[in-house]
Amino acid sequence: MAHCRRIAEVKRKAYLDWDYWGRPVPNMGDYRARLLIVGLAPGAHGANRTGRMFTGDRSGDWLFRALHKAGFANQPNSDSAKDGLELTDCAITAICHCAPPDNKPTTSEVRQCRDYLVQTVDMLQPKVFVALGQIGWKGAVDEFIRRGWYEGKRPKFGHGAEVEIADNRVLIGSYHPSQQNTFTGRLTEEMLDAVFTAAKKHLQD
Repeated sequence: MAHCRRIAEVKRKAYLDWDYWGRPVPNMGDYRARLLIVGLAPGAHGANRTGRMFTGDRSGDWLFRALHKAGFANQPNSDSAKDGLELTDCAITAICHCAPPDNKPTTSEVRQCRDYLVQTVDMLQPKVFVALGQIGWKGAVDEFIRRGWYEGKRPKFGHGAEVEIADNRVLIGSYHPSQQNTFTGRLTEEMLDAVFTAAKKHLQD
């Protein structure tokens, strides 16, 4: 919490005229969603600035382009909380809801935000989960184990990895659309599109 507030006060030079959100960023999306995306944490100058998940940074550019192409979003861009973006049958949460230093939430920060995930899953009861990155994957699997939805050897994270969980639910892994992955080519648009094509197929099935 202290870090996201400090960032909101210092700001980035390009956003000096912005009134930063600077506090925990809430979930976004369709309250009847069957697809739940589990991200890492708000970007310091993205969601922490705009107050909406994956909004105002390059990660969001990648994510919402893919969601729009798959039919889950009404537009491919997410620039501000008032840009008209709407999600259909899709919601977005995160393992940590405050922007952490270096985008690396501590174990304590993850634990403090755990109730967000618990309550989100309780409310939506999603059929398909997409975990963006290894931390999102671990947080989702931890919650499934706690609920008794998954037993056995802990599944290994990987892009495109799929794990069946209780009641015909499925978890799909994806590399996080961070610049670290997109600029290096570790994650391509085609790879991200394939994840949401698979998610859509599971929902149709």
